[in-house]
This record gives sequence, C-alpha cells and structure tokens, in this order.
Amino acid sequence: MGTLKGKVALVTGAANKRSMGHEVVLRLANEGANIIIVDKEPKPRSLFPGDESWGGMDDVVKEVKAVGGDAMGIAADISKSKEVDDIIAQSVKKFGRIDILVHCAAIRGPVGPTITELSEQDWKVILDVNTTGAFLIARAVANQMIKKGEGGKIVLFGSLAGTKGVPGSGAYCVSKWGVIGLAKTMALELAKYKIHVNAINPGAIITNLRDNAFSKMGEDQGMSTEEARQADYAKVSSVVPLGRLGTTKDIADLVYFLASDQSAYITGEAIIIGGGMT
Repeated sequence: MGTLKGKVALVTGAANKRSMGHEVVLRLANEGANIIIVDKEPKPRSLFPGDESWGGMDDVVKEVKAVGGDAMGIAADISKSKEVDDIIAQSVKKFGRIDILVHCAAIRGPVGPTITELSEQDWKVILDVNTTGAFLIARAVANQMIKKGEGGKIVLFGSLAGTKGVPGSGAYCVSKWGVIGLAKTMALELAKYKIHVNAINPGAIITNLRDNAFSKMGEDQGMSTEEARQADYAKVSSVVPLGRLGTTKDIADLVYFLASDQSAYITGEAIIIGGGMT
C-alpha cells in the first residue's frame, strides 16, 4: 500500500457507481494517490437495481477521503476544449501537478444500426466524445506533464471493439481504433519526456455502458432491463474462454500496474483484457 503516495491522478468517467473509472479511483486512492474525478454528469443515471441512492461524484470524493486521500470532482465535457482547459486549471490550482491520467470516459452510442443505416449525427457525437475527447484531455495533461518535467503515466481506454469490426457498432469501433492509434503515437512522441502512454482494450466488462441498450433490448423482447442484461451476460459468458465477464476490479488492477513504477519499461502498448477472447 502507498506505492502512489504523493501522486496526483486525473480519472475521467468516474462518477457512476458501476463504472470502470470509479473502480480505478478506488484502486489508485488505496495506493495513496490524490484524485481528480471528472465526469460530464455529477450524478449519472444507473439502471442497475439498488443504485437509486448513489450520490455520484460527491460519493466518490467521500470514498477517497475515507482512505486518507484528497480528491476533487469536476463536472465537464471532455469533448469541448475550453472545458478541458478548465479541468487542467482547476486541477493544477488545487494539487499543483498531474502525474497520472486515466481516461475512461466514453459513450457507446446506438447498438444495431449498420454503417448504411447509421445517422451522420450519431457518427459525429460518438467520434467527438470518444476520439476527440481522448485527444483533448491527453494533449492537455501531456502538456502539463512536459511543463512539470518529471515524467508521467497516461492510460487511455480503447476497446476490444477497437481491434476488430463489430456489426452494428461501426462508429464505436472506429472511435476506439482512433484511441489506440492516439496512444501509440503519443508514446513515441512523449518518450523523451519520460511520459509513458499505453492503452487498454477491455472486452466484455460488467459496467453501466450498455444500460440503454439493455433497456431497449428488454422493451423489444418483453422483459425488464435487468432480465435483458442477465440474458446477455449469460450468452457472452458462454463464449469467453475464462467462462465469465470481466469486472471493474480486473480493469483497475491493470490500470494500477500501468500507472505505477511496476511498468517502468512499458509504453506504446495496447493491452487486451478480455478473458481470452482473442
């Protein structure tokens, strides 16, 4: 414990109780890091049973402070450059530095429409948030790390869908391919500054990301959202070699490795965490 003592980590997409970002915050905080929690919504909506009382960003800040760390929450849209600049300004004002960026924030977009059916508006929104958003926040944090001159760790979230085509998810796939390319390019450009940049590509992980898809699936099939969710989980688990879906803890453990000194000779990688799916 305490291997990140004194470090400051900025984690996006971390206000939802079931998000990968939330679990990453807890993992890094338990290792001693102070945390900047960024999400577009201070209290994102969750369709998981039992999440009705979740306080969102405020609750995450309390969790960090409960384990001895310091934290602040910032509600911002990472697809807008001015709001990203504000994130950096507020973070530096409070903590004086950013040592680690873990960029989890993303949207799934509509599931089902083929490329020939996908609207231009849906295409643009997904690319704006997932790819341009990753560029804006990674660029801003990297510039701060260069200015500080002490290196740093950047972890961007791609997806297993960013390594292959997925019918009905064209824009999402393209957006995550872009994030992987961004990470690999930044790793080469920033190596001279001792800034490590890696991407992780999660497979089927239990999160809120597909809440809306499960809601629509339930409506179409005459079942509840939770019944649709569990039916899908069972179907996907049956084709995962390890026999289960991934958890946010699985993700957080890998992120911690990449954010810590344990990965001192790793940069420019896109690591798949998918239970053997590839």
